[in-house]
Amino acid sequence: MTKIIFTLLFAACFLFLNGQTSYLHCGSIYDMTSKKSKSEMTIIVEGERIKEIKPGYVDAPADASIIDLKDKVVMPGLMDMHVHIENQSSKTRYMERFSKEQADVALKATQYCQKTLMAGFTTVRDLGGSGVNVSLRNAINNGYILGPRIYTCEKALATTGGHADPTNGVKTELRGDPGPAQGVINSVEDAYKAVRQRYKNGADVIKITATGGVLSVAKDGSGPQFTVDEIAAVVKAADDYGMVTAAHAHGAEGMKRAVLGGIHSIEHGTLMTEEVMQLMVEKGTYYVPTIIAGKFVAEKAATPGYYPAIIVPKALAIGPKIQETFGKAYKYGVKIAFGTDSGVSYHGDNGKEFGYMVEAGMSPIESLLSATVNASDLLRISDDYGTLEAGKMADIIAVESDPVMDISVMEKVDFVMKGGKVYKED
Repeated sequence: MTKIIFTLLFAACFLFLNGQTSYLHCGSIYDMTSKKSKSEMTIIVEGERIKEIKPGYVDAPADASIIDLKDKVVMPGLMDMHVHIENQSSKTRYMERFSKEQADVALKATQYCQKTLMAGFTTVRDLGGSGVNVSLRNAINNGYILGPRIYTCEKALATTGGHADPTNGVKTELRGDPGPAQGVINSVEDAYKAVRQRYKNGADVIKITATGGVLSVAKDGSGPQFTVDEIAAVVKAADDYGMVTAAHAHGAEGMKRAVLGGIHSIEHGTLMTEEVMQLMVEKGTYYVPTIIAGKFVAEKAATPGYYPAIIVPKALAIGPKIQETFGKAYKYGVKIAFGTDSGVSYHGDNGKEFGYMVEAGMSPIESLLSATVNASDLLRISDDYGTLEAGKMADIIAVESDPVMDISVMEKVDFVMKGGKVYKED
């Protein structure tokens, strides 16, 4: 009985502390409306939104809470535009498709959601799973579990035998002939039906696999797998439902078709050419690089038995190239939005991507902008997220020192507020 009473009191205190007005006394802030920090500022949060930002450490009224971040650097909640929140890489992952129930997947994924939020990522775009991602989004929104705000594609769209065909590597009697309902398309008509099915299933965004992939149980990792007409149909159908589109792509021809088809972002982009970069600049297409995923698969491919044999040569060939391609695309002027492909790499390690971006030539402040301003622009949610401004959602994080001076501090976030509620405070 005592334990139950204590738990109820703790929950009541949590709700009280997160339901009132809060005054955040910040040592300095990067509000992302400029590339410079502002020292000794107060962010006033009322409910789930920022009410006001004032210079100095403003005295709080008696009924407001004070959050002392005077020794911290404060910025908007981070956004990762490419995660797979349901799963995480392991030696047994491929066999678990046949042994784990959806309930098993969902319960384990609650850990991944929490790790992502504690790493400072208050919003993510989930680019493919079994449908559990929709339930995770809903559970987080309803306050049942802890996690970031999720925008999910539910199931990624593939062509027959392409990357994200759910029956790749399955024996013939189990393979069948998956179609639009299962996220497999082979015509313009299929494209419309598949997008509409994703909408019906609860998707927020749409993803296609424009080329082969590294981790699918199939030989080709870079060849094109959609026609331009099929991609254009996917984009048009998605636009009808107000959904942003993304294209997994490693090879240049698949990327070119995706950009010509009107896709909103290219993921990975490993073998991107200057021709593709120019097209992306002309059309305003975003690039989501996922450098950490490339490094992770290359490292694990050297571990015997970690991946099925058919995957190893693809991982060794493709993985190490992403960082170099990112550097070239950034210098060319391609728009960059932050993404990690977490799930391929480990959830909670998302912040390492900042360091890899800076290694490749991006300035620290621009790497931070890619995970705030640019990411919110890509998701079309800039009215509410991406900067610290009055009226916007109170998604706020803090780190121990200035990331512009040492980007590695982004690997350990000390304070996390999402929608005006404090989830982490060291």
